[in-house]
Amino acid sequence: MIDAVHRYDGYIVQSTGDGIFALFGAPVAHEDHPQRALYAALRLQEELKRYSAKLREDGNLPIEGRVGVNTGQVVVRSITTGEGQTEYTPIGHTTNLASRIQALAPTGSIAVSEQTRKFVEGYFRFKALGPTKVKGVSEPVNVYEVTGLGPLRTRLQRAVGRGLTRFVGREPELAQMRRALELARGGHGQIVAAMGEPGVGKSRLFFEFKAVAQSDCLVLEAYSVSHGKASAYLPVIDLLKSYFRIAAEDDERARLEKVAGKVVILDRTLEDTLPYLHSLLGISESDDLLAALDPQTRRRRTLEAIKRILVRECLSQPLIVIFEDLHWIDSETQALLNLLVDGLAIARILLLVNYRPEYHHQWGSKTYYTQLRLDPLGKESAQELLTALMGDDESTLPLKHLIIERTEGNPFFMEEMIQALFEHGVLARNGPAKLVKPLNEVHVPPTVQAILASRIDRLPAAEKELLQTLAVLGREFSAVVIKHVAGKSDEELERMLAALQLAEFIYEQPAMGDVEYTFKHALTLEVAYNSVLVQRRRLQHERAAQAIEALFSDRLEDHLSELAHHYDRSGNVRKAVEYLGRAGRLAAQQMAHSEAAGYLKRALELLKHLPDNADRDRQEFDLQMGLDWAFFVLNPADPEREPVLLRARELCEQLGEDAKQMEALLQLAYFRFLRREYGVARELAERVLGLAEPAQPTAMVAGAHSVLGVMAYFLGQIEAAREHLELALALFGPGPFRTFGEAQYAQTATNHLTATLLLLGYPAAGYRKSREFLDGMRRLADPASLCTALLCEAVTHVVLRDRRTAMERAEELLLIATEHGLRLHAALAAFVRGWALADEERGQEGLAEMSRALPALEGMATTTRFYSHLADSYRKNRRLEEGLATVATALRETERSGERMVEPELYRVKGELLLMRDPPDEAEAERCLRTAIDVARHQGARLFELRATVSLARMLKQQDETEQGRQMLTEIYNWFTEGFETADLKDAKALLDELGT
Repeated sequence: MIDAVHRYDGYIVQSTGDGIFALFGAPVAHEDHPQRALYAALRLQEELKRYSAKLREDGNLPIEGRVGVNTGQVVVRSITTGEGQTEYTPIGHTTNLASRIQALAPTGSIAVSEQTRKFVEGYFRFKALGPTKVKGVSEPVNVYEVTGLGPLRTRLQRAVGRGLTRFVGREPELAQMRRALELARGGHGQIVAAMGEPGVGKSRLFFEFKAVAQSDCLVLEAYSVSHGKASAYLPVIDLLKSYFRIAAEDDERARLEKVAGKVVILDRTLEDTLPYLHSLLGISESDDLLAALDPQTRRRRTLEAIKRILVRECLSQPLIVIFEDLHWIDSETQALLNLLVDGLAIARILLLVNYRPEYHHQWGSKTYYTQLRLDPLGKESAQELLTALMGDDESTLPLKHLIIERTEGNPFFMEEMIQALFEHGVLARNGPAKLVKPLNEVHVPPTVQAILASRIDRLPAAEKELLQTLAVLGREFSAVVIKHVAGKSDEELERMLAALQLAEFIYEQPAMGDVEYTFKHALTLEVAYNSVLVQRRRLQHERAAQAIEALFSDRLEDHLSELAHHYDRSGNVRKAVEYLGRAGRLAAQQMAHSEAAGYLKRALELLKHLPDNADRDRQEFDLQMGLDWAFFVLNPADPEREPVLLRARELCEQLGEDAKQMEALLQLAYFRFLRREYGVARELAERVLGLAEPAQPTAMVAGAHSVLGVMAYFLGQIEAAREHLELALALFGPGPFRTFGEAQYAQTATNHLTATLLLLGYPAAGYRKSREFLDGMRRLADPASLCTALLCEAVTHVVLRDRRTAMERAEELLLIATEHGLRLHAALAAFVRGWALADEERGQEGLAEMSRALPALEGMATTTRFYSHLADSYRKNRRLEEGLATVATALRETERSGERMVEPELYRVKGELLLMRDPPDEAEAERCLRTAIDVARHQGARLFELRATVSLARMLKQQDETEQGRQMLTEIYNWFTEGFETADLKDAKALLDELGT
């Protein structure tokens, strides 16, 4: 319900009794007054809807209002009650036309004249009501109904109402952009990047292009801010809110309805994207669905969801997608751009980006990428711009030359310098600008920063203080927050904001529910912010944070990064730690782990300044574990994890809380394993079991067995590995998992159990598990999970020596991994593909591909396995010395690390290479082969034992010791009960037949 008096951007809504309301206000000296009137009218409509709903709840008849506007000078509205009574309240400059337009407005709507529509075209959407005969007007009047906000939003769009400076010197760039759009319309997606220093007109170029090119396209825009690198998905969230038409005042239900409705209408097959869109847009309904996903999967699906929406939308209409100021974007927005760029070639999308020279990307090799380098204007274009700004009075010619020299042709710098010269009284305008002081008395600041500082210093004290306050708030800010922070009366604040707009320090932008403002340029914000004294700056940051807390208490999740930023800058340590931690956890939920790590590290730095007590220790433990998880996802073996985990362990021991201690110990165990500190890792995992089993926290027990099983596998303790891994999977169950940590440990156990079964001599069982895993991931349709399953399947077929299937899986894996930027998976796929090529007599090509991929795999626990495959491929292609050198490297690594899983294979390959020498080194070769058999037998790796025995039996046959070889081979061959169609068992059977079994 509306209170007695409300303000709407200079207009007042006042109750007149009996449910009747009037909207009135004196016109102000602004060119955009008509659009201000319409914003006020739209907000009044929202209030009336809420008031009518309240009346219905109370059993009263609802009211419906009408508003008529004519050039913003008159606003007239009536309210019709259920009894049909109509009340007119024409206020202000009451004219016949405005009051008649109001009477023509459909019930509950806003009607405007033709003149008003022309003033505000683009800021609002209109529906023509047709020419209407109006009493007192001789000719029919065209009347339009206001149906909502239009597409104009940016500072340049808003500046149109005040008159933009002439756009000069960029015709070649516009022509290239038009060509790119034509290609995109035809289904050949394009990227166009505008690169240049601040002030050269990157945003203006895009604005001018949109003005002539967007008629049949949907335009989606995203903007970055200087502190945005710490805020995951910040530009993307704004873009999505615009796409789904989500307003700041929308509650969760309204957001849910808008997103679901839009997606279902677009394409019902996209419904699976909803949980990820909900998470980004602050809709909590899907939190439980996403909690069990591992972080990489959730991040990948989130990015895929946004991409799928955009790609599907472009089937309905061409898209122009704009990302501005990439030098300030966060890593998750960068990941989305990378994903979108990779899939752009056949989409009807033109991606426009701009950035400063310090920003770098990896798109330069794309055939559909065009970079436009925006240099300062040339002398001729700069002269043209100055003539447009100043006129062509001859007295200004020397000054124009000086301005071009000082600004070096930068358009923004020229505009600011001329504005400063007018304010200094150097220039005066009565028609063309004239120089009213001698040129030798003119002081032209040497830099644009100095120009801006000079202009700010000349402001009246109250306006300067307000501008500095706005700079503390950030690039964009709402009127309601300004009122809380500035501490001024409404009338005084409106007057000063109007003055700052008139001086073009800030611009007003359209918004439902409140007025919003933005700085004209990032440099203006920077100079104003740096002019604030440190102590006052802290106070203003504190006030800003308190205002956001008070105003948005029911939607704080939308403002966590702002609150963290303001409280951090204010020096309020306790609040800063709270919001930095919450922002970090939100970033992790959004799979923005680099940003999460930044927030959490900063929170831990500040936490040191709080008093020591148990609550502080618990808070630190949660922050340390959150930071460790962020590091784990980014790089599980990152050395930065060690001090984090050690501190977390110390904290939970101090607190005496076993649950926290188990969590820290399990992560520390897995970290020690990854660093090949196997003894310490085993001790830690067993400690977890000792703490966990009495209380039966199944997830911790399962996780500990998963770590012990994977570690046993790499150490060559194959039977023990099987026991631990099978127990882990039994405890985890089939899912769904409660956390993505559980899913991660379960997936790790599945992968390594497959490999364990193969080595134990159950190739059919290992193959079935691999197939089941792949089939499940195909149904899941998540690229990252599918890549993991394809890798498992590809490696399974490498072990089984199935070249054709390994090649198929590797090529599919390489395609998906490359498309989605999964570099590690791409390197693994390339290695397997190289192995398959080398095995089919394309040795040089295959070995080269394996060698190129190997550096990306160095340091992994599986490095020795890849060395063994490479050495065997050298053997098959008779590159003996390279093969022996590779085996020697791998054996040294085995001794150093203790990873003995592939040790039998390394000795087998070495033995066969020695036999291929001329002359063969039979004694050393036999020693190697027998060592391979002994090690494999000790490990229980019957597949490796079979291979080494086949090699030894062949050598013994040539030495006329056939019977010894036959007996050894028969014994191991007869052990097998399955997998007789695999290459190793078929080779063994063929050799036994040859030996006379």
